[in-house]
Amino acid sequence: MAIILNEMLKKSFITALLLLIFSVLRAQDGTSAFQFLKLPFSAHASALGGENISIIEDDLTMAVQNPALLSCVADKTLNLNYMLYMDGVNVAGAAFAKTAGERSTWAVTAQYVDYGELKETTEENIEIGTFSAKDISISSIYTYDLSDYWSGGVRTNLIYSHYDKYSSFAVGVDLGLNYYHQESDFSASLVARNLGGQLKTFEERHEKLPIDVLLGFSKRLAHAPFRLSLTLHDLTHWSASATAANNFGKKLLNHIALGIDFLPTDNFYLAAGYNFHRGEEMKINGSSHWAGFTCGAGIQLKRLKLGMAYAKYHVSSSSLIFNLSYTL
Repeated sequence: MAIILNEMLKKSFITALLLLIFSVLRAQDGTSAFQFLKLPFSAHASALGGENISIIEDDLTMAVQNPALLSCVADKTLNLNYMLYMDGVNVAGAAFAKTAGERSTWAVTAQYVDYGELKETTEENIEIGTFSAKDISISSIYTYDLSDYWSGGVRTNLIYSHYDKYSSFAVGVDLGLNYYHQESDFSASLVARNLGGQLKTFEERHEKLPIDVLLGFSKRLAHAPFRLSLTLHDLTHWSASATAANNFGKKLLNHIALGIDFLPTDNFYLAAGYNFHRGEEMKINGSSHWAGFTCGAGIQLKRLKLGMAYAKYHVSSSSLIFNLSYTL
């Protein structure tokens, strides 16, 4: 009876997720608010091109990228992270995970973005003062192992932004599905992010959340210490993702993030990646100046794990992100 119920639950979850993603793909257009939700929470994901939803490892930050990956995380794991973003913007976050029975895991996370003190100017560019701006998100994640190969997860996100005298509050939901075959070390994931909307608008007009659909694959080579990853992202905005593209091939390329891990031991990795959309978007005079390139490393020391990543966004700006996790 338990096996039958698990199979029914798995099929229902997969069907609901696919139907929801299909409806999102048909409905999306235009711009959206809360763009900070696109920032990577994970140093490892950032190192693999900035978008990764399919790495199978004991890494709590990857569950923020894909809630279905929380089942890989050890019981009572605490995470702290910090990112130095472009132009002095600081991003800090924390998370905690706890298993609940043989198949369930839950977690809570928080992220804070501080833009510092900004200049306030008139339409004539006359400075009249300064103001502050910040973004905050607090979320809960729940993952359930649907079978030995499939897991599904849900992330509910409370989102708050405050810019000078304007503020907004929204609720978003991420849905994730992962298939992992341990013997071949192959993983495939499907994620729908930021489904939801504003409960309080900045002004009178309602704005959309940055809804995104991602499809990702990771495969460890059988006879070499390397793992390859490919992630298709921003699948809800085909026309807007590559303004310079003249054919489907170039448009598709700008939805791809590639990554590679070098895994000499189970406790250490070196990672590198490339985000084609970022490289194309940040070109200057036909040259990307390494924009889109990412790299990073991680190490585990008993219960302590450290991760770091560097990402190039523009010829004049880059980011550094640090993750620290400890199993209590």
